[in-house]
Amino acid sequence: MNIKYIKKYSNELGRDMEYKTYGDNGHPVLVFPSQNGRFYDYQDFDMVGVLSHFIDQGRIRLICADSIDGETWSDTRGDYHSRIELHERWYHYIVDELIPEVRHFSNETFIVTGCSMGGYHAGNFFFRRPDLFDTLLALSGLYYAGYFFPNYNDTLIYNNSPQDFLLQMPANHPYWDIYRHRRIIMCVGQGAWEDELLDSTRQMDTLLNQHHVPAWIDYWGYDSAHDWAWWRKQIVYFMGHLLADENVEYII
Repeated sequence: MNIKYIKKYSNELGRDMEYKTYGDNGHPVLVFPSQNGRFYDYQDFDMVGVLSHFIDQGRIRLICADSIDGETWSDTRGDYHSRIELHERWYHYIVDELIPEVRHFSNETFIVTGCSMGGYHAGNFFFRRPDLFDTLLALSGLYYAGYFFPNYNDTLIYNNSPQDFLLQMPANHPYWDIYRHRRIIMCVGQGAWEDELLDSTRQMDTLLNQHHVPAWIDYWGYDSAHDWAWWRKQIVYFMGHLLADENVEYII
């Protein structure tokens, strides 16, 4: 497996940003770390290891992005607007700088995935930019921004809260039809530390159902906890299903 470490200055953020890639070929998979996590966590927690056979076969390549959650979502003492404005700049770093850099061709689309806070980021990016992502694979995600910004809202917070902006999205918005031609998998356990995430996933399930968007919303058992041991099982299970469906055409 070819592993690359890249450190490059981001104009959007005004700082150096780091990421790692695993593999050279196959369907690109953009990976977001869990809350306050780093770009190397996916390797350190053996998520890369359990996916290594897919990578070695040239079926997927991973792009593990870095986060700045500690300055944005997790900085509960910080000014709300400053926090979400910085998050939005990170969002544009991913969309306008990282993705063009790692694409093999100009219209290449990505699987986007993550666990916990990474699951939120995956869902947020997917629903905001379905033109960039053909597949969402979110594990134990929380999909509303109010959990981190209680009793406060502005346009940027709304734009980064899928439960809110999907609820208000008009039925004739063109994104609904794009979503219907994408693959959506959202998984959550019903065990320890999954309560808030379970409720959020159920609400997303209802929203997508109401708009006739096909989605695989999978509720694992009461032993399935908010933990890497379960996410390792889930990522292999779902990635195997996704890669078995190799002849799907994605239409915008």
